[in-house]
This record gives sequence, structure tokens and C-alpha cells, in this order.
Amino acid sequence: MRMSKDQIDTVVVTGASGLVGRALVSGLRTQGHTVRTLVRRPPAAPGEFFWDPARGELDAAALEGADAVVHLAGENVAAGRWTARRMANIRSSRVDSTRLLVGALTGLARRPRVLISASATGYYGDRGDERLDESSPPGGGFLADVCQAWEAALAPAAAAGMRTVAPRFGVVLSPAGGALKKMLPAFRAGVGGRLGTGRQWLPWIALDDLPGVVGHLLARNDLHGPVNVVAPEAVTNGRFVQTLGRVLRRPTFLPVPAFFLRLLFGEMADATLLTGARVEPSRLTATGYTFRHPQLEPALRHMLQKSAP
Repeated sequence: MRMSKDQIDTVVVTGASGLVGRALVSGLRTQGHTVRTLVRRPPAAPGEFFWDPARGELDAAALEGADAVVHLAGENVAAGRWTARRMANIRSSRVDSTRLLVGALTGLARRPRVLISASATGYYGDRGDERLDESSPPGGGFLADVCQAWEAALAPAAAAGMRTVAPRFGVVLSPAGGALKKMLPAFRAGVGGRLGTGRQWLPWIALDDLPGVVGHLLARNDLHGPVNVVAPEAVTNGRFVQTLGRVLRRPTFLPVPAFFLRLLFGEMADATLLTGARVEPSRLTATGYTFRHPQLEPALRHMLQKSAP
């Protein structure tokens, strides 16, 4: 959905330097929106404003007169082995930053119309073959606990009358970053394969769909609360691997055993690689969002053809 400049003009974005943030900011600016970004370094360009969530610092001038805020900031869950310190940082980078932002927003005389604050399908935990929509209860484990606290931090904004939306993002697929970029060298060399049994579900979304999804969330005043941001075609890890191999014309006969993943990544392996959830985009579908890439194989062919040298 195209975002209407008449409805939403100025949008503040956190996490703008990340994979999703870069795509979103580009899409917003292309459509004529004024974009302000919150950055954790000295501002170096027009529209940049400083904040430091760890220190509780935020330049409130960034929020004055804004029509919407899209909050994407959070430490990369899969950047390395989980230590106690990294797990604390993963949680605080999401929960504390949201609390800081919500506190600043609720203190404004004129608040933005909508706050879109990222969450993740990790909310559901490891659920086997159960079909999950936005009404499904949370799962267990570290990531599910983080997502619950992350979303709960929005409550004061909703209580203050702001429309709040918590998009639960699946795995974002792009050869420019994230999981797919890390997979491609091994798969192109013909040594890719399923992780563990390969039966775990992989909720995914193409990067190209995210500006449209966020535009839909900005424009639809009837959308609030959690929204699953995943493609309609659900696939298992094994199906994903077979499809990627077919697109690349490479074999995928070398599975990665679960014990090896646990040896490499510790607790992170069980939480992010060997478990999954069959998540459905019920609210996006019900409100008429049209996916650019609803099916995995055409999505992979499109993005890998675009990225080919």
C-alpha cells in the first residue's frame, strides 16, 4: 500500500542503519515523506537526531510535530554466541529503548498519530506444527520472554491514546544482509544443507515487502496491537533449503547436525536455528495487504537475480 502523504507526513525512524531500516527510510523518502532518524553517534546529516538508549538520552526535538514513529532499534540476536552479557544487551536494547521512546512520546503536547514498534515471531517460541495467528498465546524461552516485555513496554503509549502496532517480524530475507546473506557462500559452493532435522518451521518475509507492510500499518487506522509480518506461504527449514538449492542450481545434501550447531552457538542454536513456529499473517491478509512476494521460490529468484553481478 502506498503511504498517503496527506495522512502521514513526518516519520521518525529508529534503527535506520539496519537492513530493514535502510529499506524503510528509502521507501518513505521516495514517496515524499519527511524522515527523521534517531542515531547513536553525533548527527552528521539533516534530519538526524541523537539518542543513547543505554544512557536514557534522547533529543526530544526529533519527535516534535511528527505524525508517526517507527521503532526498529535492537541488538542483532544472531550476531554471535549468547553469553549472559549478550542476552542482557539483547533484552535491554529492545525493552529499555522502547520505554525511553514511549516516555518521551507521552510527554509531548502533540503526540504522533501512531507508534509502530518492532517485535518478532520469537514471541511464539517453539510450537511444532501448530498454526499461529496474532491471538495465539506466547511461547516459552528467552526470545519469547523478551518479545513479551518488548511489546508490554508499549502499554503507556496506548493508554495515552496513541495507536500502537507491534509488527512481529519473521526472518527477513535479502542477499544484502541477515540470514540469507550468511547462507549464500556455503550454498553457492554446494555445501549447504538443512539444520538439524529440517522439520522446524521458518517464518519468513522478503525485504522488498517491508516498506509496503509498514505503509499498510501506517495507513490502516483499524490496525493496532500485534501483527504477524510473515509471508503467506509457510515453509520448514528443510523446504527452504531445497528451494534455495534449486534456485541456485546447487546440491543440498549436507545437513548440519544439531550437536554441531549447539557446539558452535550454544543456547542460541536451540532458540533460533533448531526451533520454529508456523506463523500466519492473519491480520495483514484480513485487512487487504497484497504481498509482493507471497511464495518462497519466486521471492528467492527475484532477489537473487537482482543481486547477481
